Amino acid sequence: MPSEPRGLSLFGPSRAHRQAANVVELAFPDASDVEARCRDILQALPAAIYTTDADGRITFYNEAAVALAGRRPQIGSDQWCVTWKLFRPDGTPLPHAECPMAVALREERPIRGVEAIAERPDGSRVAFEPFPTPIHDGAGRLIGAVNMLIDITDRKAAEERLLVLMREVDHRANNLLAVVQATVRLTEAATVEDFKIVLEGRIRALSRAHSLLARTRWTGVDLAQLVADELAGLDGATAARVFMAGPSIRLDPAAAQSVAVALHELATNALKHGALSQADGAVDLRWRIALDGRLDLTWRETGGPDVTQPSRTGFGSMVIQNTILRDLRGEVTFDWQPQGLVCRIKAELSPN
Repeated sequence: MPSEPRGLSLFGPSRAHRQAANVVELAFPDASDVEARCRDILQALPAAIYTTDADGRITFYNEAAVALAGRRPQIGSDQWCVTWKLFRPDGTPLPHAECPMAVALREERPIRGVEAIAERPDGSRVAFEPFPTPIHDGAGRLIGAVNMLIDITDRKAAEERLLVLMREVDHRANNLLAVVQATVRLTEAATVEDFKIVLEGRIRALSRAHSLLARTRWTGVDLAQLVADELAGLDGATAARVFMAGPSIRLDPAAAQSVAVALHELATNALKHGALSQADGAVDLRWRIALDGRLDLTWRETGGPDVTQPSRTGFGSMVIQNTILRDLRGEVTFDWQPQGLVCRIKAELSPN
């Protein structure tokens, strides 16, 4: 009978051992050294594999185990696991004598469905899933165990990203619903049909901002792009009478939604009652970063009908004020100059 593989010889002449040797002989019929071939097979496997005797002392390990552990175990002295330090998934220390391999040997049963974290000597950590399995001889006596460690670091990172995404989606959905509720509450009209038209316009403004944010994976929106999207619904001749100027400013999601609502109200008012309702009217929209780090945006209308300050605050103005004050901790001023409305908005770029 050919010599037995070192990785399995600690188990004695068990049935499983003999079967393993037979498999190797079938795979390498011309091999004169089955032990070397077995070691080559185990070394070629990408998974970390090691074996122990019945007392848990390491008897074999492959190079994948060295890579995972970040160290080279001491044959015959290291016990239970090839790793340097162990931790439970919750971060608490896991003594080697309580690790899955130790439990598998102590209780003489395979351990499945558990996870652990290994810390390497250099301080880096790797999450892994072990598969410790006791080995018995032909008489049923425990002679050792084999363990395979699967690196699940990437999987755990993906799971964490998914959890973060789920929490973020829930947070954004709640925020969006709150904005919509406020929009409904602040909307008034003389008839139900007018109410529907006004409300739909405001919700469309939110939808456009939401679509922009989705395209950037909710990392923020450039103000110029937000303005362009909000004014995209204007016909070509009207859009040509809106002049825009300002540096590239990135708004976070909360700021983007609030500014979108404000721009929608200003544009709607200009089309119905202000400068854009007249053929010669125009809007000059400029923005900058103020010295205090806040957004400073000015909407200036010229060439429209004569302007006088209204006797009461309109609902569009209320929407702008409440949105900017509530969501962005900002301030809004309306200057009803004879040549046209001037609205100035100062707000936080990242209110959260």
